Amino acid sequence: MASQHQHGAGDHGHAEHHSHHAHDDAATRGKAFAIAVGLNLAFVIVEFAFGIASNSTALTADAGHNLSDVLGLLLAWCAAALSRRAPNERYTYGMRSTSILAAVANAVLLLVACGAIAWEAIGRFEQPPQVVGSTVTVVAAVGILVNGLSAWLFAKGRDGDLNVRAAFLHMAADAGISLGVVITGLAMMRTGWMWLDPLASLAVVMIVVYGTWGLLRESIELALHAAPQRVDLAAVESYLASVTGVTAVHDLHVWGMSTTECALTVHLVIPGGYPGDAFVDGIAEELRHRFGIQHATLQVELGTTVHVCGLSPA
Repeated sequence: MASQHQHGAGDHGHAEHHSHHAHDDAATRGKAFAIAVGLNLAFVIVEFAFGIASNSTALTADAGHNLSDVLGLLLAWCAAALSRRAPNERYTYGMRSTSILAAVANAVLLLVACGAIAWEAIGRFEQPPQVVGSTVTVVAAVGILVNGLSAWLFAKGRDGDLNVRAAFLHMAADAGISLGVVITGLAMMRTGWMWLDPLASLAVVMIVVYGTWGLLRESIELALHAAPQRVDLAAVESYLASVTGVTAVHDLHVWGMSTTECALTVHLVIPGGYPGDAFVDGIAEELRHRFGIQHATLQVELGTTVHVCGLSPA
């Protein structure tokens, strides 16, 4: 006997409140993406132009990285919009997984950009170009403000959404990188050491790769239907086994439907028979409240036969 639960009859008020809250969050994030994309796109144009004018790889490298951030923000923004589409006969979960695909693409895009920046910087070590340090310093200082504001826009929602967290981390890292470029510009003005410019570019690459690697790993895990890192599978199984009347738990599966939602299917052995909808609704609500599992499908069995999961290893 299988049962899927989103909200029970007694949860109508909670469902309505949750719907309004989710709508408000989506609208807020949409505005955040729009403002961040606009600010960063304008800054990319300015930074690239001054980077060419001042012959600075540090500025052009940072402009290239910021352009990849703009593309990443656009991907995340589009995915956030698609993930809110209602399910249909073809996509029975809707298009929630587009947020996972966007996170993977975002991480890969950043790593490719880092490779290009590193290649250019290494080539410039042999003949460091003359760089206008004052230009580098002023433009990078503007970058601190732009990236800092962009990071602030995503600070509130970073804990509940991998895409938003990626945007926040990228913007926060960019603000730190711009600070490093400012320091580099001041150092070049004081010492005349032009090799500091490509060195700063490589420092940019290392920082971004370090921050991006975890995003890539986590997004690929979600794409492969791994249990989200925030869900303690052992704790979920322990809770289900502790429910009164449950004598065994098997075929437990948890996976991410999107970067913010996850689903669960499980077989519960209850020799006393099906305990009623209210009992099952209570378990589904506890899974939502305690573990953040939004969509639970619970199959109740008497334990009179041996059930073999089709996904079990041979």
